[in-house]
Amino acid sequence: MTAENNRRAWMSLLAKAPAGRLEALWQAYGATPDFHWLRAPEIGATMVRGRLGGTGAPFNLGEMTLTRCALQLESGAVGHGYVQGRDKVKAEIAAKVDALMQGADADAVEAAVLTPLAEEVATAKTERAEKAAATKVDFFTMARGED
Repeated sequence: MTAENNRRAWMSLLAKAPAGRLEALWQAYGATPDFHWLRAPEIGATMVRGRLGGTGAPFNLGEMTLTRCALQLESGAVGHGYVQGRDKVKAEIAAKVDALMQGADADAVEAAVLTPLAEEVATAKTERAEKAAATKVDFFTMARGED
């Protein structure tokens, strides 16, 4: 897996994480890196596009509110945070984690923040699949009744 794919994965995980859980893991990590804003957290909207069947012509589905920010650590690493909704704190934490994941602290940040989030996502996905499987109905006909 390339570094770009790894970054895409952790950015996706941070964007989808519940805000409260991300904040709790960040506080438990305990790092407060020195940084300066390249772009302070700002709230805006973006157009969400869709495709019918995943292969059809793209169409505008509607707008979605998002919060974004960018920061630079004293080490020079730049982090970006893009999250759905109007949560400036979550965007800031996501940007800090993104920046730290590009430096020497990557292993510690991954162990303290990203791995627990990934495990929780995997557990929730498994529970949803088990719940859906429990309601599955298999239709099987022994005899059709035709002569």
